[in-house]
Amino acid sequence: MTTVFFEGKFVPLEEAKISIMTHAFLYGTSVFEGIRAYWNEIDKKMYIFRPLEHFERLKQSAKILRLELNHTPEQMVALTQELLRRNAPKEDMYIRPISYKAGMRIGPALLNNPSEFCMFTVPMGDYIDTDKGVSVVVSNWRRIEDNAIPARAKIAGSYVNTALAKTDALLSNFADAIVLDERGHVAEGSAMNIFIVRSGKLITSQVSNNILEGITRSSIIELAQNELGLEVVEREIDRTELYIADEMFFCGTGAQISPITSVDYYDVGNGSIGSITTSLKNLYFSAVKNKNPKYAHWCVEV
Repeated sequence: MTTVFFEGKFVPLEEAKISIMTHAFLYGTSVFEGIRAYWNEIDKKMYIFRPLEHFERLKQSAKILRLELNHTPEQMVALTQELLRRNAPKEDMYIRPISYKAGMRIGPALLNNPSEFCMFTVPMGDYIDTDKGVSVVVSNWRRIEDNAIPARAKIAGSYVNTALAKTDALLSNFADAIVLDERGHVAEGSAMNIFIVRSGKLITSQVSNNILEGITRSSIIELAQNELGLEVVEREIDRTELYIADEMFFCGTGAQISPITSVDYYDVGNGSIGSITTSLKNLYFSAVKNKNPKYAHWCVEV
């Protein structure tokens, strides 16, 4: 029996139900996080990767959508630990906490609309193949603008934008999509951040380019600077830079580190996974499974 956290208590998954009149269902008025917990087969322990940072971001998203959280980020970390203990998985897990507008009424307004919180876990392997380079396409769908629906908040309703871009890519036999902002600059992947390598420099979109302020993104920047001594540049990226990049990869909780070897039928570099991407991927997977003592503070034991 799978246990979830729903409206203040731990209950069986089968009992965690919302009404079809729930505001979040009708209008997409919820925010969420995607968090990974990794099973370390050697020491037989589960480690949650940077959960406090995720819940601090959830708090920021909730503020933007005028949601009230009844738990502090620290309390939500403890709830996550307890939820995983109760389910006792022995494999890598994905954790989905959600804060949502729970009023049962017609009308989109966020005021005088009660908030609720729930969380569940599911097993998750690779969202995108992390061992082989993937082929992607620049989407015809543009990333939503900060003055429309802010991408820095993980608002459920805004992921229709992601769904359209991802689905079009799959229908065209690509693994995923890269989305541009309204000015034609590279924002990110359909639901993950993006890095390119040019002349030995690691380059990624600015947080003001309508992207999610990724926690995996910040981890990669730290690993690149501290472990590989790379210069990391945060700036606007032109579309054509994708075609002449030496290396490229997606990163995110779901995507982890996913090498990209082709964009719009242009080979990235020589069409194979680059050495910098490989090094960062190895460093990342070592860190998330708590195999590198320097980054043990990123891992919360269950």
